[in-house]
Amino acid sequence: MQKKIIPQPQVESQHYRFENYFNFERWSSLFYQLKEIVTRSEIKSVLEVGPGTKSLEKLVGEFRPDVNYHSVDISEHINPTYIAGVTKIPVEDSSFNLVCVFQVLEHIPYEEFENAIIELKRVSNSYVFISLPDSTPAIRFLVKIPFFRKISFLIKVPKPQKHVFNGQHYWEIGKSGYNLSKIKEDILKHFDIQKSYVPFENYRHRFFILTKKTEKNVKNI
Repeated sequence: MQKKIIPQPQVESQHYRFENYFNFERWSSLFYQLKEIVTRSEIKSVLEVGPGTKSLEKLVGEFRPDVNYHSVDISEHINPTYIAGVTKIPVEDSSFNLVCVFQVLEHIPYEEFENAIIELKRVSNSYVFISLPDSTPAIRFLVKIPFFRKISFLIKVPKPQKHVFNGQHYWEIGKSGYNLSKIKEDILKHFDIQKSYVPFENYRHRFFILTKKTEKNVKNI
């Protein structure tokens, strides 16, 4: 009989203390997470996988009080709606307009990545929003001259390096064996990528805005 493996939290609750966890880059990523939700009026229900500090829940409640928010996590001390892992979420099919998973999937081995993607697709009826760590070096350019429009752009410069497990991240985009094209290829088996981008303010996080593939599209792959 195969022994059942129960996911264990990788971080203690004090990890999320303000002085330990938050910096400008994380705040900017939180802005983009919120923006992607509040600007879509069709989203009325959200399931967040791995809510962490639960900051997004508070902000969604402030700026989109019409949204029915729930969360799922393996850590009881976070007090999520559901206690479970990302590959087996205890809700019915198509339960939420949006399932969002920000900086979570790198905490599971890549061999489980596609299983997680399939489960996110099952639970969502429209959207899945993901962000992942992107270790690809970047060149950022910003110019602001008085009376002229600000000019800014970001260029990623691929330089693969071997990934070393640090107790939390099993893999990252840009590391050897995990280039962006591979990640997109695995996602595209199950979703259409509406857009993918790296915020200028935090070039280490890459966002994917995904919509569910129709059965017709899936058969054509």
